[in-house]
Amino acid sequence: MDDDKVGAKLRERVLLAARTGDRLMLADATLQAALEGSRPLTAGELAALHGSPLTLRRFRHLALARRQARAPRWAGSTGMLRAADSGTAPARLVTDDGHWTLHFIAQEGAWQVILQLDPAAPIAPALLREGPLLRVSDGAGATLLQGRLDGDGECEAAWPFALAPDAYLQARGATFLVAPAAGQA
Repeated sequence: MDDDKVGAKLRERVLLAARTGDRLMLADATLQAALEGSRPLTAGELAALHGSPLTLRRFRHLALARRQARAPRWAGSTGMLRAADSGTAPARLVTDDGHWTLHFIAQEGAWQVILQLDPAAPIAPALLREGPLLRVSDGAGATLLQGRLDGDGECEAAWPFALAPDAYLQARGATFLVAPAAGQA
């Protein structure tokens, strides 16, 4: 960690450290208005904010809650078997938004399917933190894979059908959907 980051962490700790007799100096409505930009803090309110670690912690909590509330909610990602496919079994398929990749691995006459989350996707932090049950389904709604992501952002299972992935998906509309399992949206 570089010196700037260490310094910032130390300043944050000093500002947020509990002090004897500290109390909440500003109302939530005042802090919310400052966060929204609808009313800037006065010089006295700013001094109260900086002088009270409890008030500063509350301000930080409200800011984090606001950021989480504004974060985009992911409902699902679709992908498809491309028309330019060479006719051989696909090694991988990517969703249209680029957040997910399905990998197909042939193993002794059978197939493994691996769902992989792109770690750079904007939905990645929330999904890795919350760990929802995910379902990958084909164009007709049959389940290809269901499970939770591991720490690496992957979920793996045996391919559940007799047909190879390319032939199966082609026969079922050539599309797939990655989404929270029913009851988790």
